[in-house]
Amino acid sequence: MSRSDDPQQTYREFTDAVNMKPTELSRWLETAESKHVGWQKKGTEGGETVGHESGRKIVDLLRRKRDDLTEADYKHMRKVVGYVRRHMAQRPSGDVRQTRWRYSLMNWGHDPVKAALPPPGGPSRKALERHGAPPKSRRHP
Repeated sequence: MSRSDDPQQTYREFTDAVNMKPTELSRWLETAESKHVGWQKKGTEGGETVGHESGRKIVDLLRRKRDDLTEADYKHMRKVVGYVRRHMAQRPSGDVRQTRWRYSLMNWGHDPVKAALPPPGGPSRKALERHGAPPKSRRHP
């Protein structure tokens, strides 16, 4: 098994890439901005974009218990990680808050103007903002 196929590594990379909570992502997917960005599969004019469909899958993945995830789920997680990494490398200059680039990333569960979610079992994002990150020696793997 290669490192990229390791479920623990995939899960860790996925939770690093996706910094939106399920409810937050679900609300975003209902907006007009969300529905009007992204690439559509051939033959699906006017239909759902690939990113929007992925966002719905991500909401489902975030709400499921880790033990219930299938190989297909881990495959989608790897797809999400790859998408987020590629698009973050293409960040446009200037203010990105109201750009198609940001909206597309948000469909994939990553809001580039927001801090990353803390690891599961660690301090909350608000606690990190108040007190700062713990020393590396005390951080979760």
